[in-house]
Amino acid sequence: MRKKVRKLRDKWDGNLVLKGLSTVEDAKKSIEIGLDGIIVSNHGGRQLDAGPSTISKGVEILNACKGQTAIMMDSGIREGSDIACTLAAGMDFAFMGRSFMYSVGALGQNGGHHAMNMIKKQLQQVMEQVCCEKPQDLPNHLSKIKNIW
Repeated sequence: MRKKVRKLRDKWDGNLVLKGLSTVEDAKKSIEIGLDGIIVSNHGGRQLDAGPSTISKGVEILNACKGQTAIMMDSGIREGSDIACTLAAGMDFAFMGRSFMYSVGALGQNGGHHAMNMIKKQLQQVMEQVCCEKPQDLPNHLSKIKNIW
């Protein structure tokens, strides 16, 4: 992985983010190469549902690499409360796709807007329940339970 990504980094002056990392070792290699961000992902865990959760691996990476590059997460994020937990864990951003695919499949062109409205409302509800004004303040409002994350 390192040689291929380094070649890309050397040829591309713009932002470069790598998706699919799930170990501290790979995160540190990405930082050494000079990537602008990483996306922690197990690609939905579709093939191996007995593997570790993305959030648990993400927290390990955060503990080792926070502040050295943008650390984002994908996989297992389906609704607003999942985004809240991801941000509360310390991730810089949460990606989600499956909710939008299902919504577009069910509702056609309007499905994406419907999904976005639902997800925004769910996130807002979580924030209101814990008296949090801004998403970046979620780490101060939601507890981090080791057994869950």
